[in-house]
Amino acid sequence: MKKYFVTGLLIWIPLVITFVVLAWIVNTLDQILLLVPATVRPEAFLGFHMPGIGVVVSLLLILVTGLAAANFVGQRMVGFWESALSRIPVVKSIYYSVKQVSDTLLSSNGQAFRKALLIQYPREGMWTIGFQTGAPGGDAAHHLGPDFVSVYVPTTPNPTSGFFLMLPRKDAIELDMSVDEALKYIISMGVVAPPPHRTRTPQPASALLNQ
Repeated sequence: MKKYFVTGLLIWIPLVITFVVLAWIVNTLDQILLLVPATVRPEAFLGFHMPGIGVVVSLLLILVTGLAAANFVGQRMVGFWESALSRIPVVKSIYYSVKQVSDTLLSSNGQAFRKALLIQYPREGMWTIGFQTGAPGGDAAHHLGPDFVSVYVPTTPNPTSGFFLMLPRKDAIELDMSVDEALKYIISMGVVAPPPHRTRTPQPASALLNQ
């Protein structure tokens, strides 16, 4: 009975958690309709509330914003908006910090999370998986020199928190796995192992930034 019960849990827990997360996302995005006058909301025409309308509206809003910002007038408007935010002390710090991180992670020409690396952490003899985020910059680069690489080491099972390390390139080994496979491996606490890949000679991270 215990075996069957555990098997049932393994089937239902992912389904329930997925449903709860999706329901939370839909309900949160539906709140955007509260900014619309009640007379023009979908339920005013349909006679009942239809979940998911906020998701469609949010996606359209993001798409329209992207299209508008792609032309000259839109870029000028974005520049004016950012200039206005830069004059607000607290808002400036929050906005530009979030913008810098999002630009780094989401930009198509960014270098964040492009490589999965194997490093020794938190001490020699213990290994973990990290992600290349670039090379040290600013005054840190002046003190460390060019032979260092910046690595983000996520925590398990929540990869949104972690540690930022700057270590010698020779101490980082490039793994033959994608970033998605490495994230699944970390989130599952090593249970969901990546599929076997073509064997190759392990490469240090010294060649990563030259690719």
